[in-house]
Amino acid sequence: MVYEAIKKLVCYGLENHLISEEDRIFTTNRLLEVLKLEEYEEPQEEYKNIELEPVLKELLDYAYETGVLEENGVVYRDLFDTKLMAQLMPRPSEVIEKFWDIYHNKGAKAATDWYYKLSQDSDYIRRYRIARDVKWKAETEYGEIDITINLSKPEKDPKAIAAAKNAKQSGYPKCLLCMENEGYAGRINHPARQNHRIIPVTIQGSKWGFQYSPYVYYNEHCIVFNSKHIPMKIEHGTFCKLFDFVKQFPHYIVGSNADLPIVGGSILSHDHFQGGSYEFAMAKTPVEREFNVKGFEDIQAGIVKWPMSVIRLSGEDTERIIALADVILNAWRGYTDEAAFIFAETDGEPHNTITPIARKRGDKYELDLVLRNNITTTEHPLGVYHPHAELHHIKKENIGLIEVMGLAVLPARLKGEMETLADAMVNGKDIRADETIEKHADWVEEFLPKYDKVTKENVMEILHKEIGLVFSKVLEHAGVYKRTEEGQKAFDRFIDSLNA
Repeated sequence: MVYEAIKKLVCYGLENHLISEEDRIFTTNRLLEVLKLEEYEEPQEEYKNIELEPVLKELLDYAYETGVLEENGVVYRDLFDTKLMAQLMPRPSEVIEKFWDIYHNKGAKAATDWYYKLSQDSDYIRRYRIARDVKWKAETEYGEIDITINLSKPEKDPKAIAAAKNAKQSGYPKCLLCMENEGYAGRINHPARQNHRIIPVTIQGSKWGFQYSPYVYYNEHCIVFNSKHIPMKIEHGTFCKLFDFVKQFPHYIVGSNADLPIVGGSILSHDHFQGGSYEFAMAKTPVEREFNVKGFEDIQAGIVKWPMSVIRLSGEDTERIIALADVILNAWRGYTDEAAFIFAETDGEPHNTITPIARKRGDKYELDLVLRNNITTTEHPLGVYHPHAELHHIKKENIGLIEVMGLAVLPARLKGEMETLADAMVNGKDIRADETIEKHADWVEEFLPKYDKVTKENVMEILHKEIGLVFSKVLEHAGVYKRTEEGQKAFDRFIDSLNA
């Protein structure tokens, strides 16, 4: 059986152009080495249309049964199957050469199409796990927003957690975004990346890397990262780099997390952007009122109809857009409006920053500037402009770039909780009596009167709709200017300050 699985994996590599026919014997021998097999008898059967997950499962099970794989938990299996896939991978130089050859001869989209497929075929992006993510769209007053319950990032088993705690702490690679991850074998507290290939790109004269996220929260979810391990910073150069990338890959949007804790992303220690081929809900939302800034009459500027506080700049000249973005960023960094509870700093700690997103729309370029503030209070210790406590049963984590644009990335726990909650709602069970779902009780009691009847057929549709409305509130909480008359007047005061 193991010989069959080895041949199937080799045939998979051939089918997906990871290897050539001339590599067949070489690749087979490399797999035998990883599996510590000294003999091999080629099966006579030819295999086609091979599903990768079952083949890897067979090889992983064999490795565990024979002691080659010491532990059978998901972390150990992921380290080992990545090592198997590495035997099918071309060298980085070959991938880079192929990518830029396609780019120069067929265009940017053809190059990214090829690279995205390679990232999936290599199992760097595990298609079969991504397919398990729960996704839907929810209608809100701001348009259709995207909801996803992320199941593609595997949960560690207790043995792996204990081993990671006791493992020697390594400073190599410095973080998950460093160039040094390419080809790295991984360890119990760091994922394997032997099947990972990075495309070098030049942005504003400096060396950056371009890759896809292994967890692809949306179509072609890419990461663009500095080749140097330096902290994120929103500044003039950030806007320049975003547009430089968009000009090289005009079919992609790209944005940056903010550069302060709470309102920033999870990896503030490494300068990076996120982008991809997807139109987020925020991009579809129109400007609801326009304004002019003196000296920048050639740039269209306006406030976007969105739960967070978004200024959209549009024009054909990116240098002019950037110049106006600089004015807005510098003004916002130092802006205080006590009546609106906006403070530029307290006790020397800065609070104001911006989440920027760049795109090309037709002949024009757009830059969305999302105003952020990370102040905390005794009442809101996790952040005033952060999901408040009453929403934590659905979303407690920081609101980063992806959520800002209208895609909720919700924790895996919600899948099971919603199934249990649905059963309780349909069968009239006491929600408060079940410790796994009692945190949802107040929420259910609040929305249930809106619905005449809850049945097995409609309960999940109701929950999906209501989760969407909760996420809409999450974004409203994260907005520095509220969608009230008073809040919008305060927003106008900031806009007026730009012309002062």
